[in-house]
Parts: sequence; C-alpha cells; structure tokens
Amino acid sequence: MTTKPVLLIGDGAATLTDLIDVARDRRRVALAPEVAERMAPSRDWIEGIIGGMEAGKDTAPIYSINTGFGSLAGRQAFDDPADAAELSRRLILADAAGVGRNVDEEVVRATIFIRIVSLTRGYSGVQFAIVQGLIDMLNKDVFPAVPEYGSLGASGDLIPLAHIAIVLTAPPNVGGKPVEDDPLDSGEAFVDGRIVSGVKAMAHAGIPRIPISAKDGLALLNGTSFSAAQAALALWDAQVLLDTATITAVMSIEALRGFGDAFIAELHDARGQKGQIAIAARIRQLLSDSSFVTGDRDSNPDRQPPQDAYSLRCVPQVFGPVKDTLDFVGGIIETEINAATDNPLIIPELPSSRSLKAVSGGNFHAEYLAFAADFLSIVVTEIGNITERRLFRLDDGTLNRGLPDMLVASEKVGLDCGFMLPQYLAAALVSDCKTLAHPDSVDSIPTSANQEDHVSMANNAGRHARTIVSNIQQVVAIELLMATQALELREIERKGTGQTMGTASRAAVALVRGTPASDGRPNGHLKKDAVLYPRIRAVAELVTSGAVIRAADAALSAPDGVEAETDDETTTEPRAGSDTGAAR
Repeated sequence: MTTKPVLLIGDGAATLTDLIDVARDRRRVALAPEVAERMAPSRDWIEGIIGGMEAGKDTAPIYSINTGFGSLAGRQAFDDPADAAELSRRLILADAAGVGRNVDEEVVRATIFIRIVSLTRGYSGVQFAIVQGLIDMLNKDVFPAVPEYGSLGASGDLIPLAHIAIVLTAPPNVGGKPVEDDPLDSGEAFVDGRIVSGVKAMAHAGIPRIPISAKDGLALLNGTSFSAAQAALALWDAQVLLDTATITAVMSIEALRGFGDAFIAELHDARGQKGQIAIAARIRQLLSDSSFVTGDRDSNPDRQPPQDAYSLRCVPQVFGPVKDTLDFVGGIIETEINAATDNPLIIPELPSSRSLKAVSGGNFHAEYLAFAADFLSIVVTEIGNITERRLFRLDDGTLNRGLPDMLVASEKVGLDCGFMLPQYLAAALVSDCKTLAHPDSVDSIPTSANQEDHVSMANNAGRHARTIVSNIQQVVAIELLMATQALELREIERKGTGQTMGTASRAAVALVRGTPASDGRPNGHLKKDAVLYPRIRAVAELVTSGAVIRAADAALSAPDGVEAETDDETTTEPRAGSDTGAAR
C-alpha cells in the first residue's frame, strides 16, 4: 500500500498518476469539502421532482426518473413516486448480466475511482451517500466481482458498472423504512480470495449498503468508467514498456556492434518529428560511453557501409511515432477520467425559461476511448514487431556479427538449443497481437430495438489493449534476457581490445544477473540448455515494474566510479523528463 497522503477527490483534475496510486497501490481517498456543495443543486432538482409527485402534482415524463430506459423511454410515465426508486433498483438488477472471467482488482478499483470523479462533477443528481459509499469501498478494499464481457462502450458500461452498483446499493426504502435485503440480489465480491455475496462483503468491511433512490441507478451505470479504466491501465503500462524497450533495443544494438550514425541529432532534426527526435536523444544518452557501437557526429564509423538492418537503424523512426501516439492517447484518457459521462445530465444553471433541467445527450458514448485504445494497441504491437526482429537477428549466426548460433557457446554445435525457443515465443506473442490490434472502434452492432444504433465497442478495445501490452511486455523481457547474454558473449569475444558495453547496458545486465529466476535459482549466463521459463518470468517482472528504467537512469546519473544502487519498487512513473504520457 502506498505511503502517499490521502488523495482528495474533487478539488482539482484527477491525473493518470492518481488513478494508478488508487488502483494499484491502494492509496486512500477522501472527498474534498466543496464536493457536497457542488453536488447539491442537481440532487435538489431531482428531489423537487419527486416531492412534486408525492404531492400529487402532474409531472411530465422525465427520462430515467419516471420513464423506462432506451427504447422503452416513451412508453409510459410513472405516477407513483415510489416507482422512481424502484426503477433504479430494477435497472441495476437487470443490467448485472456479465459473463467471463472476473477482471483484476486494479481494473475494479480504477473503475470506482473514475466513477467517483465523474459523479462529483455535480451533474448526475445522485445522493451524496452514493459517492461516499464508493469512497468507503476503495478505502476498505471491497472488491466486487466484475465479469469482463458485456459492455458495448455506449449507453455507458452498463453491465460491468451494474456489477459494482449491485454490491453498493440496497433495495429502496418503503415508507421511510428499509426492506429485506436479499443476499442473492446483492451481487458478488471477493473476501480473502473467496467470492461471497455483496451483502456479506460489505458487512465484512463494515460499510452499510445504500438504499437506492431516484436517478441513482442510471447515474451509477451510465458512463464510460469501465472502458476508461481498462484504457488508462494499458496506457500507463505502455509508457513504461516503451521506455524499457528503448533500453533493451540499445542493448541489442550494442551486442550486434551497430552503427551510431543512425542516431546523430542533425539527422533527426532534419525530419522534425518530435517523438523521433526524443527517442534518438535517449538512445544517444544510453549509448554515450559504449565502445561496441561505431560512428557518431564527431567520428567516422570504422566499417562500411555504416547501415544496420532496419530493426536497429530505425528504432527512432518506429518508437518515435509510438511515443507521439501515446502522448495523444494520454490526453484523451486524462480528459475522460474527469468527464461527466452519464445521461441525462442535470444542469440546474440552465435559464429559468427552461424548467426541464435534465438534458439528454450522448456523453456515455465511448468513441474517444475506443479510438484511444485502438491506437494504443496498434503502436504497442509495433514495439513487439520490431523487437522480435532483433531477437531473430541475435539468434542467427549469419546475421549477428560473430556471436554463437542461438547465443550459446555450446561444447558441440547442435547439442544445445540455447535461445532458439524464446524467439519462437516472441513470434507467437507478436502474431497474437496482430490479430488483437484489429480496431474494435470500426465495429458496431445495434441494440435496444435500434434506439442505440451505433456503439463504440470501447470495452473490447480496452480489453484487447491490455492483452497486447501484456504480450509485448513478455517480448521485451525476452530481449532483455537475450541481449544480456549477447552482451556478455560480445565482451568475451572483444576481450583485450578495450571495447566494452555502455554504462546503461551494464546496469541492465547486472540487474538481470542479480535477480533470481522465479524458481529461486540464479539467472546466470547460459552455457548449456536449462529450463528458461523461470528466467523469463523473472525478467518480465523487471520490465513491468520499471526496474530496468530505474537501473539505467541511476547508473547514468551516478558519479564516475560509483556503482549505482537499484531498488525493489514494483511500480514506476514513465521516465522523468520524457513527454510520454499525460501525468506529470
């Protein structure tokens, strides 16, 4: 759990960093003092409508308060004010219809966080108690079981959000008194690794379930929070992945005795693309004291022609647009985290000439997030595409400039497979991503009797983006492992020449070799075949946690002759000084 102070929600824009703190590090949250005042006008308008109904006032149909939903909205207006609360309850029961595996706790926590931020904008008309209940769920680690399938990314993430709302809320009071709260209608949540009823989970946490009232149900369900959570988590991991992949690419470039001409600043300035210029500068920094790479702006390369294969030479031209795209995606996602996305929105400040303050629109439509997740999926797949090509080159004795076949100096050629199979694994993972990266946002299937005739499929896009990032984390981990082996072999080959790997790469190699395999055995230089999956698992954790970035940056910033220390933190922000991502 993070040691950061309690995060106040509602006193400013929430950031991607805030979301990660809450979702992954269980940072505690509270509502800013001004939230209650900001939420009050929209709730007062709702209660005024219900009060009028209770007094027998003739009330026109108001969507989501005294009408049905979707294509049922125009069928009938309810006269009994009790029906307004019952409508909210039945909506939650009807929409809790998801299937598939239950998503990770971090996705649920991120979703709840985003929903709180949205509701505290003050346009949703919910009871203040609803938002406080969501705060309590985060702070007391209530983890609703939310199936991954069901959202269309329009009309809001109705199904997954219903699986959270059903745990939070109880049946409406009747005559001011609570009614029986059937555990079978309370959803499911995890307690100590076991799935229990929502009633039991909330009781275990000491949180009262909130009797539902008018407008609460749709406000909890009708929004982009689940799709936004998926995309936000994928973005954060993609930012760390890109920074790490730049380091492992440099390790491979060194191991393959690449040419530095491809990274000279003036070459990239001539094109003018921001991301490309930044990636090239980072590569120059990482290569600054390597003697395995030849040629720079001050000296000629020692071999001709000074042109590497594209998977080495064109890293800035590939990772640059990846970086720029992630920056663009970051802007969309941070805006969406802070957006009011339910329907209708209650806007009390509309002119007095308009008595209907409930405004129906389409802020629930998640096309922004669908595009963002699709773009993210495409560019992260490209990280894997070019990385896998370097793995192939490292293994191939005809392409790796003198290193042993399959990166193992076997006693007898053919006796050991070395790193043959990790390249197979990378190829399988990248191929999977090529299928998953097909844009979900270009698909739409009409629903609700054609009232909802165009949907974004943002949740599918977010799920696929998360899978793609996970796959490519493994591919980059394989490069980290193989490039470490290759650099050691290169130093053995060049012994006595004075040529050595650079400081950043040496720090990464030391990190790999100092991290035990997942089975507890040393992750040492491979001299003969050994079981590789425990080694891959261990280095994958170094990639996902950002440990490689921290090790390289610490080594580069350490005074000459002082060995940088590494830490065991499990999360990192994208590299300081980078423009990648929105959270700074």
